[in-house]
Amino acid sequence: MLNFLKRKKDTPTSEKTDEKIEKTEKAPGFFARLKAGLTKTRNHLTTGIANLILGKKVLDKDVIELIETQLLTADVGVDATKQLIDHLTQKLNRKELDNPKAALATLREDMLAILQPCQVPLIIPKNDNPFVILVVGINGSGKTTTIGKIAHYLTEDKKTVMLAAGDTFRAAAIEQLQIWGERNDIPVVAQQPGADTAAVIYDAMESAKARKIEVLIADTAGRLHTQTNLMQELKKVTRVLAKLDSTAPHETLLVLDASIGQNAINQAKQFHEAIGLTGLIVTKLDGTAKGGIIFAIAKQMKLPIRFIGVGEGIDDLRPFEADAFISALFEMPETHSED
Repeated sequence: MLNFLKRKKDTPTSEKTDEKIEKTEKAPGFFARLKAGLTKTRNHLTTGIANLILGKKVLDKDVIELIETQLLTADVGVDATKQLIDHLTQKLNRKELDNPKAALATLREDMLAILQPCQVPLIIPKNDNPFVILVVGINGSGKTTTIGKIAHYLTEDKKTVMLAAGDTFRAAAIEQLQIWGERNDIPVVAQQPGADTAAVIYDAMESAKARKIEVLIADTAGRLHTQTNLMQELKKVTRVLAKLDSTAPHETLLVLDASIGQNAINQAKQFHEAIGLTGLIVTKLDGTAKGGIIFAIAKQMKLPIRFIGVGEGIDDLRPFEADAFISALFEMPETHSED
């Protein structure tokens, strides 16, 4: 039988979550947090390129090679880097670039062009049945916390939300979800640890339909993309949901930890092949210099990037906006502003 979980008072986890949420009450605007969150990536990528080339008077093939090396070491990926460098080289050969600053401007424009097709917001249509979001990912990607933040974002948008504790293998995941449910004032449906994930999510779907909930967000156990049996379990979840609504799940989102760099591409490919992803969430951009991986993901996967995470606060997960991301990434130090 399903349970509507009540929050346990005075647990270390709840105190930690409360502390994070309190800190965000006076948080600056999201662009300022995005800019701060991308500091390590910016230093390694765009500011790193600027430091290498802006002092040079002539733009030539040697300068282009410096840019290429910096892009690759910043995890932009081979395919995206080739596209960027090929265009710079073409413009150089046509004598359309005459200085390093012009190269930076072209680079910014081309990097934006790679990301813009992935800027596809999550739209929740009005429907008699709940809109089901299935969230998947490996252990440590920030999946359960991300679900709590998506729930917060949707409730701020006046949506009614329910959470399904489908990660039955990790007891702490159920507790985490109940804390987020309490903070967002939304119900969390769960069974005992070790219960069948598909059964938990099925029960949650029935409950959400009965209560006319608009959005059901289902957690799942973290799994490696190479674990065939667990990937089969995700397929079972989708089959079970289809019994209640042939169109469910309506979204299958993969949470990717930006700090793992190029491994994120392999994860995305394997999950997409197994269950058919509809979108991606890139988390932990604030703790890594490998944020350039978002260009590799965009270039290779061509899937919507629904949200990005740039901090631990409840408002630090926001819809992905390519222009804001590029603006934050190309925020140059004052020493370059007059060059």
